[in-house]
Amino acid sequence: MIVRRTLLAIAVASSLACPLVVRAANFSVDIDVAPPPPVYEQLPPREGYVVTPGYYRFDPDSRKHVWVKGGYERERRGEHYVAPEWREENHHYHFNEGHWDRDR
Repeated sequence: MIVRRTLLAIAVASSLACPLVVRAANFSVDIDVAPPPPVYEQLPPREGYVVTPGYYRFDPDSRKHVWVKGGYERERRGEHYVAPEWREENHHYHFNEGHWDRDR
């Protein structure tokens, strides 16, 4: 009986750990192609939502930046949205995805 419970506990724990491993598998790529100037979209405010700005995504097949339209994310209490951005370091460009941060 104890062995069965132990095996069940291990199975449940490992099934819960798998999604964390998959989420932690993010990776980033630095490129040497500068993004074009941003496009400023005028999205009207919507109650209960935050406007997420559009951004350029790099398409490795065509070696070009492709515009991704902005949109809306449901507002999260106690958090604020950090817009996606490109940063230049040593003549390479690194993309930081948009994400939510806790308010301080």
